[in-house]
Amino acid sequence: MGLLLASPAAALELKGSWQQGSLVTGQAEPGTLVWFKDRALRVSPQGDFVFGLDRDEPAEVELRWQGSSGSAPQVRRYAVAPRPWSIQRIDGLPQDKVEPPAAVTARIEREQALLNAARDRDTPGQGWRQRFAWAATGRISGVFGNQRILNGIPKQPHYGVDVAVPVGTPIRAPADGIVSLAEPDLYFTGGTLMIDHGHGVHSIMVHLSALKIGVGEPVKQGEIVALSGKTGRATGPHLHWGIGWFRSRVDPQTLLPPMPVQQR
Repeated sequence: MGLLLASPAAALELKGSWQQGSLVTGQAEPGTLVWFKDRALRVSPQGDFVFGLDRDEPAEVELRWQGSSGSAPQVRRYAVAPRPWSIQRIDGLPQDKVEPPAAVTARIEREQALLNAARDRDTPGQGWRQRFAWAATGRISGVFGNQRILNGIPKQPHYGVDVAVPVGTPIRAPADGIVSLAEPDLYFTGGTLMIDHGHGVHSIMVHLSALKIGVGEPVKQGEIVALSGKTGRATGPHLHWGIGWFRSRVDPQTLLPPMPVQQR
């Protein structure tokens, strides 16, 4: 990632890519206050901070900061490059394959509240500063950002990367953190695990067949935390792994080394 901004007056530096689905990290003088759009960012005692650009981030965003001396806030606006997402339209499907039945609406709402509570955590962890590692290795079967429109109804975009692996494959923590959600059977995602990496950055791993760790437990990068599966609304065995910054969705592949070559 390249250096994007260096301001001697404010001693603020940013690294990352100003495009949809990216994570941007920053370094400021200790004690600096930083806001991304309307959110006050957590800044570590060493001056580190981070924020995410959503899949659907608008074309321009604002960053504001104020030094510890109490000087006037600095404001800068940045252009966000759009990314071309693949949109697939499928018509003529039975409606029960497009929308969940009304009988499960209350369940879906309860589960969404659990997921959002985990996404909204703002803790001082520093796992987000690590170079992320693949939670599982295998054939990439789905990429971030793609979307289907079924019978004219836009469905949720694909907010992660899919890795085709057999049921029971060990899933490893991609970075240090604290388990913020561990649910064995959610309607859409089946076995679901979320890891809080600090400062609003989190991983979510879904369609799991078994969870190996519980809420509140610390994890280290590379530790086995679950087994892959095909639970929930999955058409086959795979790992879906997403990364977010609060409720903004980030492309995991922008944070990862290339997938290791698979031995045959």
